Amino acid sequence: MPASYAYLGPEGTFTEVALRTLPEAATRELIPYVSVQSALDAVRSGEAEAAFVPIENSVEGGITTTLDELVAGAPLMIYREVLLSITFALLVRPGTELTDIKTVSAHPAAQPQVRNWLKNNLPDAHWESAASNADAARLVHEGQYDAAFAGEFAAARYGLKALETEIHDAENAQTRFVLVGRPARPAAPSGADKTSVVLWQRDDHPGGLRDLLGEFATRGINLMLLQSRPTGAGIGNYCFCIDAEGHISDRRVAEALMGLKRICLQVRFLGSYPRADVRPGDVQPPSSWASDEEFASAADWVARCQDGRF
Repeated sequence: MPASYAYLGPEGTFTEVALRTLPEAATRELIPYVSVQSALDAVRSGEAEAAFVPIENSVEGGITTTLDELVAGAPLMIYREVLLSITFALLVRPGTELTDIKTVSAHPAAQPQVRNWLKNNLPDAHWESAASNADAARLVHEGQYDAAFAGEFAAARYGLKALETEIHDAENAQTRFVLVGRPARPAAPSGADKTSVVLWQRDDHPGGLRDLLGEFATRGINLMLLQSRPTGAGIGNYCFCIDAEGHISDRRVAEALMGLKRICLQVRFLGSYPRADVRPGDVQPPSSWASDEEFASAADWVARCQDGRF
């Protein structure tokens, strides 16, 4: 397997900065790709060992491009996640002033994070989406746009200057990134884990979503992300991307997945992996939750009843 990681490029993206926080990144060749799709396809084809892509931000929620790529195509699995605090700089060519800016560019996920700043400071500027924030900086360098919203660290890489810094509409904004590879055995539970799945209903009926969520609720499993995505099969046809607390080796999570497999048309397992927002010792489940030992004890009790040993 090639010792390389693909990531959403070009060089100078927030994705690259987040990727370099992983210790294993120092031992891999890091290869930028022009889109999330091409980075994930590099993993599917065997060109790269894994891909590192954004999947969620704290302002707009799930990043649909990444979710859709994980929903469709050959299965992939999430192995790690990284959280990165995000603040933007307005990058321009040297000599450009705020009054000169008629066009601005960035990744579409950046727009909701700077919308109010744009309204207050550049109300007449025309927005153009780019494949990434760093690509927007490259296009500014080439003269296609007047300014780009990107990380301040990208300015030197593309011969630009930061006209404004610390731009954000929401305090403490964060983006979540994931390391994605081909399916394999999940890492052992860390004690603070997350399990990601995609669910397809058998049919559309009243209470259908409640039935899916009930498999988690009755087992005391907290959900951290719930986002519907169109299946492409027509209006009203959706699948559901879900992040749940816990690891597939936890009895409660395994039983919930078994229940979902029984009632869903399809379940796609996207991985169980350590959470980036808490440490294992910080996870304190409510006292009403049954422990893994209690789940095992209940299963043993049922087995003894079946054997007439109660």
